[in-house]
Amino acid sequence: MNDEITGSRLEGNRLIIETTSGEQVYDSKFLVAALLVFVARGSGRIEPEESAKMIELIEKHFHMQGAESLELLTFAISELADKPTLGNILQDLALTLSDGDKEDIALMGLKVAAADGRRDIAELEQFSVVMQTIGASPEIVHRAFDRYFAETMPRK
Repeated sequence: MNDEITGSRLEGNRLIIETTSGEQVYDSKFLVAALLVFVARGSGRIEPEESAKMIELIEKHFHMQGAESLELLTFAISELADKPTLGNILQDLALTLSDGDKEDIALMGLKVAAADGRRDIAELEQFSVVMQTIGASPEIVHRAFDRYFAETMPRK
């Protein structure tokens, strides 16, 4: 069911999308889920390990139950499929993110890209697109990489 987007507006930290069938409200939780889905799809499909990692990350970041985070991810996947131009419009919502939020999203994106244990350049390219979309400075991305390596490198 393709829902044509007829307009959008920001109200505080919520994005209101007007479609042919009514209005839909998106918040930062949806934005994070959509961005992680975008990174995971970089290789062409979302691997089971990536799905599990996204559920875990959303659950932890937003203090949600597993079923809630799965529901949010499922909603993001279906909305992005039903509304092909939604990804571009979500950039407006990204303007409401703090630098700390951007860094957290970058860290989560790196974890999703690494979840399946394969180095896929397409996923890192998608990660780069996400960072540009949310307006993450090189310093923010660098701090996210530092945090990622601090968490994942073996300690001596």
